[in-house]
Amino acid sequence: VSASAVGFYGDRGETVLDESAGRGEGFLAEVCEAWEDAASELAGDGVRVVHIRVGLVLGSGGGALEKMLPLFRWCLGGNLGNGQQWMPWIHVRDLVRLMLWAADNPNVTGPVNAAAPHPVRNADFTRELAAAVRRPAILPVPRFALRMALGEFAGSLLASQKMIPQRATEQGFEFGYPHLKVALQEIAGRG
Repeated sequence: VSASAVGFYGDRGETVLDESAGRGEGFLAEVCEAWEDAASELAGDGVRVVHIRVGLVLGSGGGALEKMLPLFRWCLGGNLGNGQQWMPWIHVRDLVRLMLWAADNPNVTGPVNAAAPHPVRNADFTRELAAAVRRPAILPVPRFALRMALGEFAGSLLASQKMIPQRATEQGFEFGYPHLKVALQEIAGRG
């Protein structure tokens, strides 16, 4: 089981991205493809290879939320850009369970999208995170400010990727946290 990323798909707007979608454009897409190609070389030696394409991982004690939660608790949270970009996300517990499931299931090979079955737009994510910490989210971060502060990395925060876990759900994987509201409430200590 090899960890890849949603960056494989690039910025795809409104396109629904299941595992059959091709590689997108850009540096992250190229890196993810090269990573997956390198791991796939093991398949020639009779090794079953699974590429877990990971969305935004949500959990307490680290990751993206470690940086976001204090801002939202201080009422400094807001949409990134116009907030219309899709954000594939997954609870850390579901990610671990999905990786173990992929390792234990001999029928699983190739790419598997690691994202909850209900992707959300950034504006919806912002609203749900603000509700989970019981604070307003009133300070949007304009696209130009993100680009000034983060340079090229801002593109990954503004990229729209409506990624769905088609293969996992078709093969019987059940998400413990399929909906963002419940996942964020649990992480924020309200679940």
